[in-house]
Amino acid sequence: MTVHRIVSFVSVLLLSISCNGSADPMEMKSLNGIWPKNAEQKFSFKVTDAQNPKNIIFVVRNNNDYPYSNIRFIVDLGEAKKALKHRDTLNYVLAEPNGTWLGKGFGDTKEILFQYKINYKFPKNGHYELGIVHAMRTDSLKGIEDIGVKIETPKP
Repeated sequence: MTVHRIVSFVSVLLLSISCNGSADPMEMKSLNGIWPKNAEQKFSFKVTDAQNPKNIIFVVRNNNDYPYSNIRFIVDLGEAKKALKHRDTLNYVLAEPNGTWLGKGFGDTKEILFQYKINYKFPKNGHYELGIVHAMRTDSLKGIEDIGVKIETPKP
């Protein structure tokens, strides 16, 4: 690992920690720059205040090895241990038409946040699961370093 990559990684890590000073949970999964086609990234969380709406935000960290300007996800969301889940197919833009990454960060790694559900009211309190697979036309998606989910309380 080069010094430049180490400095980039530490900078993004410190930026992430400093920007996440709230009590809103965020979970990240490290993909180390390769995301196999059927490797579902699962996130589990507990909802204790279903009467209050939440925002569900995806966090994507990519590097310059990522060959596309967009990313497509297939997302399953539902109660844990229940077969019935709500499925969405989503497309998000990662780069400008000229190739400039939209995310923020230092060095090769950029982080971008994507809205999934805004002011979403969970049906009831309990344990939930969210699973994400990429829906790109490649078996091994290069350049995605981390994928994460943040559940936050909307700001008034």
